[in-house]
Amino acid sequence: MGDIDSNHRKIFQSSKLLLIWVMAPLIALSVFVAFTGTGPSMDYSNWVWRMTSSSAKMGKENDQSTLILTNDGDDGGASFNSSNSSSINEESIKKENEENANLFNTYPMTKPPITRKNYSNLERLEARLGQVRATIRKAKGDDRLTDSDFVLDGPMYWNPTAFHRSYVEMEKQLKIFIYEEGEPPMFHNGPCSFTYAIEGLFLNGMEVSPFRTRNPEEAHIFLLPISITMITQNVFVSGQWIQMKRTAKDYVDVISHKYPYWNRSLGADHLIVACHDWGPVISSYVPNLYNSSIRALCNANTSEGFDPSRDVSLPEILLPHGTTEGMMGGPPPSERSILVFFAGGGDHGPIRPVLIKHWENKDPLVQIHRYLPKNISYYGMMRKSKYCICPSGYEVASPRMVEAIYMGCVPVLIKDNYTVPFSDVLNWKTFSVIIPSENILDLKKILMSIPRDQYEIMQKRGLQLRRHFEVNTPPKRYDVFHMILHSIWLRRLNFQIRVT
Repeated sequence: MGDIDSNHRKIFQSSKLLLIWVMAPLIALSVFVAFTGTGPSMDYSNWVWRMTSSSAKMGKENDQSTLILTNDGDDGGASFNSSNSSSINEESIKKENEENANLFNTYPMTKPPITRKNYSNLERLEARLGQVRATIRKAKGDDRLTDSDFVLDGPMYWNPTAFHRSYVEMEKQLKIFIYEEGEPPMFHNGPCSFTYAIEGLFLNGMEVSPFRTRNPEEAHIFLLPISITMITQNVFVSGQWIQMKRTAKDYVDVISHKYPYWNRSLGADHLIVACHDWGPVISSYVPNLYNSSIRALCNANTSEGFDPSRDVSLPEILLPHGTTEGMMGGPPPSERSILVFFAGGGDHGPIRPVLIKHWENKDPLVQIHRYLPKNISYYGMMRKSKYCICPSGYEVASPRMVEAIYMGCVPVLIKDNYTVPFSDVLNWKTFSVIIPSENILDLKKILMSIPRDQYEIMQKRGLQLRRHFEVNTPPKRYDVFHMILHSIWLRRLNFQIRVT
């Protein structure tokens, strides 16, 4: 008996082990399915706007299967219905229908209510921007024939058709909200003359612009009305930057606590305009302003954090009297006897000292001066010259570039790490000469190697597109105010804000 009991126990223990080995994988599989589901899930992008239809049906002619897409959920879920599935008992369905006949007769069938998603203002706005992107991609050259203000063409535009379509869409769509917090002189105000004039002209122009909206819910961009130039004039204490940085940071703190828009995008759809050289440094004190926001800067130096895909390069324009009076125009190429001209501080930055050292008073065709004699006109020398040198100073920005375009002198850019204005629209190599700083010694050789007819073509192109750099009061279509706006508009089209 003892041996029999011992054998039974061994058989029983073996059976238990076998049962465990069989059941364990099944249990593990059940747990895995329960947590992961039976297949991959579809993640529909929330920014897609389904404008009208709440459902769409797909099916083959001989197949009663129907795919129904609904808007009931945030992710646009899908359900699959099949009326010819072999797993359904037809007799039981017939019996159930008979039993419920009286119920259907008593309560006539009605269509079930369709649950429609209430799209937020932001989702609708982003959907419209998506349509704009598609419109720009599909633009055709014939569209420009209906715009009498747009008559320019040629290689100085990367893609004139896309530029025109984008510009027209900007005029139709773009809305900018300006925060009303802050008082002049540091807010809602800026310089409108001398070197940093473009900063004040843009800020003041936006205050009365038709692109401004008083409703933040329809805004594509939110303008921080901070003038970096006015902050430097009213807050800066010699050797101390902290108060200027805190002024910018305090303003962002105020609007981010009062309104939801900064936190919604981490500042990505917010704009700051600064022509002062210290704009990049002061903006760096507010991390999201520096890393996420659209910064329109004259100091467009990529080695100092300027991002061409997100930031905007402003043309620096020196307006001694607040207007361009006396700055426009010059003689034709045949009346320009000087090959190349430059005059300016010879100790400003690393490039100008090299230029002065190697070329000042060395060649009558190469008029390079540290400073001009008082009896010689600076603008007069530009009008006598074929080429005008526009080198960097301590920073990359310089008004000489726009001055040259104004007066019909072909710009010669000697600037390292500089992003030229409107470079997403204009091909600068077709109307200017770009020389790396290490080639300064070959300046005359490079310019003399350009054929005369090629120089005349570049000079003519500069005159044709000068309108894009002109300052007008009030602004006119395609002038510098609107070109800056268009650059900002393109940066806004570069990203989408998704609702979380």
